[in-house]
Amino acid sequence: MSDTGEIKIFSGSAHHDFAKRVCSELGIRLSASKKYRFSDGEIGLSIEESVRGCDVYVIQPTSSPANDNLMELLIMIDALRRASASRINAVIPYFGYARQDRKSKPREAITSKLVANLITGSGVHRVITADLHAGQIQGFFDIPVDHLTGMPLLASYFHEQLENEINNNNIVVVSPDVGGVVRARRFAVSLNADLAIVDKRRSYEVANYCELMEIIGNVKGKSAILVDDIVDTASTLCNAANGIMERGAKRVFACATHGVLSGPAIENLKNSALEKVIITDTIPLNESQLCEKINQLSIAPLFAEAVIRVHSERSISNLFEK
Repeated sequence: MSDTGEIKIFSGSAHHDFAKRVCSELGIRLSASKKYRFSDGEIGLSIEESVRGCDVYVIQPTSSPANDNLMELLIMIDALRRASASRINAVIPYFGYARQDRKSKPREAITSKLVANLITGSGVHRVITADLHAGQIQGFFDIPVDHLTGMPLLASYFHEQLENEINNNNIVVVSPDVGGVVRARRFAVSLNADLAIVDKRRSYEVANYCELMEIIGNVKGKSAILVDDIVDTASTLCNAANGIMERGAKRVFACATHGVLSGPAIENLKNSALEKVIITDTIPLNESQLCEKINQLSIAPLFAEAVIRVHSERSISNLFEK
C-alpha cells in the first residue's frame, strides 16, 4: 500500500455529480471545498478540511466553460499544495484544448501544450484522464499521465444491444476520418466486426465543418457503428451517418467517449439518420442537451478503479489487458 496517506477526493464545480459517483464507487465521502467569486469576476477557492500528508485527487473536467474550469483546477491544486498535501492528482475526465495539439497553419498556438505546462507548473504530481484527442498529448506533460479509455465500456454496450447482429457477422465499425482508424480498428476487433473508413475533406474556412467524400469498405445491409473520441457539433458524425445510409446500411449508430454537444449538435442529431448516440459521462449534460437519441453511460467506476490503483501503486494498464 502507498505511504502517501489517506485518500481524499475533491471536486471542482465542472462536474460535481461525476465526483460523487467516483466517491460512491470508492465508499468514501467527497471532501469539502468552497468556491466563490470576487466582484470583478476572479475565482476564489478554499479547502475546508486538513489535507496534510494526504493522497489527494481533484476531479475537474476542463469542459465548457473551459477557461473558468481550467482556472479553477489550477487554483485548487495550488491551494492543496500550500496546505501540505503529500501527493496531488488531477483527475481530468475530459481534457479541454486537446484538439489544438499541433499547428495546422502558420502562426497558430499549440494550446494543448500550453495547458499541459500550466497544469504541470501548478504543482500537480499526476494526471488521470480519458481518451485524449491525440495520444501524443501525454508527452506534453513532464509528469506521469494515466490515459484511460471508454472504448471497452462503449463496446460492452453494443455487445449487449446488438448481440444477434454481432453473432451473424452483420456489424461494421466505421471511423469517421482517417485519423481515428486505430481507435475504430480496436473497437472492430472487440466486436469481431468489419471495418470501414470515411474519407472526408475538412473545410478550414468554417470551424467544425467537414464534407463527406467517400466510404472505404462495405456497409451495405449491415448495422454500422461510427466510433469517435468526441461529439462536438456532431456535423462530422451526422454527415457520415447520412452517407452510410445512402450506401445501403441497414441502421447506423454512433459512440464517443466525450459528449461536448456544442452549438447545433442536438438539432443535427435529431435530423440525422443516426438511431442512437452513446456517450460517457466525462462531461455533464444540461437540460438543453437532453435528447432521446442520446444515451449516456457512466465511466465513473473506471476512474474509481484507477484512483485506487494509483493510491496502492498498482498497474493501470492491467485494466485494459482483458
